[in-house]
Amino acid sequence: MELVRIATAGSVDDGKSTLIGRLLYDSKSIFSDQLDAVVATSERMGSEHVNLALLTDGLRAEREQGITIDVAYRYFSTPRRSFIVADTPGHVQYTRNMVTGASTADLAVVLVDARRGLVEQSRRHTFLAALLGIPHLVVAVNKMDLVDWSRDRYEEISGEVTHFLSQLDPWAGRRNARPERDGDCPSVTGPPDRADSPPPFVDVAVVPVSALHGDNVVDESRNSPWFGGSSLLHHLEEVRIDRTRNLSDLRFPVQYVIRPHTDEHHDYRGYAGTVAGGVLAVGDEVVVLPSAITSRITAIDGPSGGIEAAAPGDACAVRLADDLDVGRGDMICGIADPPVVSRSFDAIVCWMSGDQPLREGATLLLKHTTRTVRAKVTGIRDRLDVNTLDLDEGSTGLALNDIGRITLRTGEVLFVDSYRDNRNTGSFILVDEVTNATVAAEMVSDLADSRPPATDRVGIAV
Repeated sequence: MELVRIATAGSVDDGKSTLIGRLLYDSKSIFSDQLDAVVATSERMGSEHVNLALLTDGLRAEREQGITIDVAYRYFSTPRRSFIVADTPGHVQYTRNMVTGASTADLAVVLVDARRGLVEQSRRHTFLAALLGIPHLVVAVNKMDLVDWSRDRYEEISGEVTHFLSQLDPWAGRRNARPERDGDCPSVTGPPDRADSPPPFVDVAVVPVSALHGDNVVDESRNSPWFGGSSLLHHLEEVRIDRTRNLSDLRFPVQYVIRPHTDEHHDYRGYAGTVAGGVLAVGDEVVVLPSAITSRITAIDGPSGGIEAAAPGDACAVRLADDLDVGRGDMICGIADPPVVSRSFDAIVCWMSGDQPLREGATLLLKHTTRTVRAKVTGIRDRLDVNTLDLDEGSTGLALNDIGRITLRTGEVLFVDSYRDNRNTGSFILVDEVTNATVAAEMVSDLADSRPPATDRVGIAV
């Protein structure tokens, strides 16, 4: 059965947890004892209705304050698909948790309170969903019962969403601009031209719902005869997610080398990892980075034995025709489509540390696929205003939850793709060397935008 990963997002009190609870309840995906516990807790808290948000909000602080703090994962299935839903926090203080929960999602459901429309956090989460490369977006206009199912209000919010999405790529028009270096041509100035920018999402649906009463969540509602679309669950069952995977560019980061110390497998040498892009197949010619030595795949071992091919997300062990010096952090790639091998590139960063801002010159640990290296921030190019989508090119630092573009230089080479091309090899995290805390999530900009100096680029001769 096809698996779909979903992340809910939006501002505080927009009803994310209630919506997930309603999905679980109406799709009959909860046990009777779970429902009994929710009913009893709702009565004890004095709620007028059964508080379905309690199905996801499990922390005591979450139940007392009525907000989501940590990411909660819930699972349910229908005859057509199985789903993993990440209920992410709406509070600005826990935006980093939203980034974590949404980082692997196929589809984002951004809730909007019909009374308030798009607020700052709704815009921030929508922008982050686009930034994280989530291909499909559903905007659930919730609490429609509190505006008497007004069609005018729904269409007003739909227009607001459409306008915001049309302006969602503030860096468009700058992708072919060279940064100013040593008297080189000046950087592009003025407002970006977004006309040629690709849309941030493959498809967008705006659905009017009432999570509290279940309207348009699982079943279509009689309260919105003017709405020509389907219910939320029907859309989740029908949306196509297979067309968003990169099946052409082979990327296999090596996580571990398997060498059994037994006579039965005396000569076995397998390179274990998870396929990050493309398709591994027995007989393929490949190149191993950073050594740039070529070889051929002789066998692929899956969890249950030998297989002929492996696709993105599959964990396996690869055997090569030659005994090569390959270890953790190396990458097996296709010969015709290798990644960029460089020590300097630009990245879009979401800064997650409230203890200290990100400054130019900061030294951090960078974890990219299975490779961990030291990195230095050599420049802060701009900072984004989430409300206006304007870029502050004079910014000298990034504070908690700020989004901006920086330039990094690493101590060792990395094998990177543009995040638009591959979410696995185009993303990484920054870790504080002292506290070991994750302080930033980053996405590699289009590599034509980075243009690393010739001294930082590493050629691959095959």
